[in-house]
Amino acid sequence: MTSSALPSADAPDPSTSTLRVLVVDDDRTLREGTASVLQMDGHAVTSTGRGEEAMELVRRRKFDLVLVDLYMSPISGMEILKATLETHRDTIVVVMTGNPSVASSIEALRMGAWDYLPKPFSASHLQVLVGRAAHAVSSARESREQSAPSSRPQLVTQSGAGDLMELLGESPSFRKAVDLAQKVAGTDASVMISGESGTGKEMIAQFIHRHSRRAQRKLVPINCAALPENLLESEMFGYRKGAFTGADRDKAGLLEVANGGTLFLDELTEMTMPLQAKLLRVLQDGVVRRLGSETHDAVVDVRFVSATNRDPQEAVAQGILREDLFYRLRVVPIKLPPLRKRLEDIPLLAQYFLNKSWLRHRPGTLVPELGDDAMAFLTTRQWRGNVRELQNVIEHVAVIADPGQEIVPADIPMHDDAAAPTSGEAMLSQAYLSEPFHTAKDRLIAHFEREYLARLTSRASGNMSKAARLAGIDRTTLYRLIEKHEIKRDGSGDGP
Repeated sequence: MTSSALPSADAPDPSTSTLRVLVVDDDRTLREGTASVLQMDGHAVTSTGRGEEAMELVRRRKFDLVLVDLYMSPISGMEILKATLETHRDTIVVVMTGNPSVASSIEALRMGAWDYLPKPFSASHLQVLVGRAAHAVSSARESREQSAPSSRPQLVTQSGAGDLMELLGESPSFRKAVDLAQKVAGTDASVMISGESGTGKEMIAQFIHRHSRRAQRKLVPINCAALPENLLESEMFGYRKGAFTGADRDKAGLLEVANGGTLFLDELTEMTMPLQAKLLRVLQDGVVRRLGSETHDAVVDVRFVSATNRDPQEAVAQGILREDLFYRLRVVPIKLPPLRKRLEDIPLLAQYFLNKSWLRHRPGTLVPELGDDAMAFLTTRQWRGNVRELQNVIEHVAVIADPGQEIVPADIPMHDDAAAPTSGEAMLSQAYLSEPFHTAKDRLIAHFEREYLARLTSRASGNMSKAARLAGIDRTTLYRLIEKHEIKRDGSGDGP
């Protein structure tokens, strides 16, 4: 654990449920620190630094949660994971690792691990994860009380795993964003999250709130793009009886509802300038005036987290975001990278989404396996919809796949708007890096030629003369390449 891992008064209470926890790690400092944090939260903790002892413990005792180091010798964390689930299928196993490679993390998830915990980790990170585990254990107990347990084989048995995917990723750019969110969470500083649609901005906002001193109060989201100006104003600020037609009673706005908690302003740049001016007044003096009121109605203490899929500074330059409001809300900026800049995270996210979707749609049956070719294929896609699109694609796969099936590229739905990588970085995926240089080079060139020609002919509406001019090559060369890659030509034909 990091030096900041000591429990503090600001750390959120993860759960009131008491868990029987086994901590297995040959690093004595980390093992004892982890056990200490969990014991202070009221959990019954057993710890060991020896793999042999851990194997004996999981075979003769029932634990709710096992935290095990992945890299141990002579008995590895994988072996302990396997032995635990063979003995007690409903035990939650979390693997801890200081070297979280994609291959090892995916293998652990395939074998039934509930989650993984990259080292070093803080006490709050540990507490949030264990809190989720406690919720899953509690839900499973309630389910068992309401119905008889199924005897069918099941690879993934826990429910509620990873309701937030905020920490699922190893890429430096994503980890940087999460680490910054964790650092700022304990303060009351305003945070502005930017990133393309589907990158997880709301997840980061929830993560900040759950790690804050305001975690026991409400997180109130407002989608500024979803409501017309007059309705958004009445929802935010509230109104007095008679303020407008239909206002038959006094109503508090969401700013008042969020008092003591966090207000999440999603798609901030879609808010009109007059509303931005009213919001700025609240930020400056904390006073809310409801529609139709001639006095100040409430003083609020609200932490602001905002999000936008635009570049906020460009929005200021374009006159759609007030500069003074921008600086008020962007005390700490967090930028989330698009999925195409997080290629190393795609296999891990895909396996997680497959496990989660399968548990929801096909509980009690063997989870399909994403084969190496399927994983490699996923890393070559553009993912304009980012993590949200990946989640939807994998859910589609889960719905149509058979239990225990190996998923291949042909099983993954392909859409034109997500077919082609946007850069050499996206094209140079694990599929190519696992091949000999000349083989990978030939494949990359062929892929580039196919995608370039398809987009070129589409841009030229099928006019080969125009396409040749745009490409800067003669028509004979263009025809040869078109025939080589069997590109279909649609449109006006050869043309002048």
